[in-house]
Order: sequence, then structure tokens, then C-alpha cells
Amino acid sequence: MTINQTQDEIVEEFSELTDWMDRYAYIIDLGNTLPEYPEAEKTPQNLIEGCQSRVWINASRTPEGHIHFQADSDAMIVKGIVTLLLKVLDDHTPDEILNADLYFIDKIGLSTHLSPTRSNGLLAMVKQIKNYARAFKLLESAG
Repeated sequence: MTINQTQDEIVEEFSELTDWMDRYAYIIDLGNTLPEYPEAEKTPQNLIEGCQSRVWINASRTPEGHIHFQADSDAMIVKGIVTLLLKVLDDHTPDEILNADLYFIDKIGLSTHLSPTRSNGLLAMVKQIKNYARAFKLLESAG
């Protein structure tokens, strides 16, 4: 699936939930589906700066040139938010990630229903994911 197809799917899922308490519950449930994050990867290098809660993201390149992300958070809602981001961006090429317009964040109302500190954290997560994509793109072009 393309990044936009996944975003459209998320927007559709959220459109069925009209109450924000239901949406938060769904986000928390999504966070519970996040694969186990290795304790050894909970390092300062993988910790996202700018998040109120602790969030770790790391990335590796697949043989096909896609980027595979792993993430975790010590806060339930934030864990769900990072799950949404990975659902959209995981296992795509650096160019696809760098060119992605993450419109689902506004369309599901997430940007207006997060506290300022969580919004800053969301921006920091997106920035880190795009930084990984830039780094892998540079590695690709270096040969």
C-alpha cells in the first residue's frame, strides 16, 4: 500500500469514531499492537528530543532499500501516536518518506486534540523519522 492509501484508511477508521474519548481509546489500543521494542535499543541515541514522555525510534534498511522502523514510548497515548506514524511510513523508501504529506494528522483531528507538549512531541517524531530517511538516502547516493 502507498503512504496515501494507508493515510486514507486511517482517516476512514477515525471517521467512524465521532467521540474523542473513543478516538483516544482507539489510539491506545493501536499502541498495544506495537511490536516489542528491544531494551538494548532504549539508548540516548534513539531517544526523541522534544517529547514530554520518553519515545525511542530506530531504523534499519531492508535489502530492498526500504526503511524499517522500531519504536516505543512510556506513555500509552504517545505509543499509539507513534504506531500511527509507523503504520503510515514504515517499510517505504527514503524518497517516499521524505516526500510524504502527512495529511492524516489534521484530517483525523489529532493536531487540534493534542496538548501543546504532545504536539511538539509528534513534530519531533516526524522530524526524526524524516532524518532517518535523509541519512539512508545519503548512504544510498554515497554507494
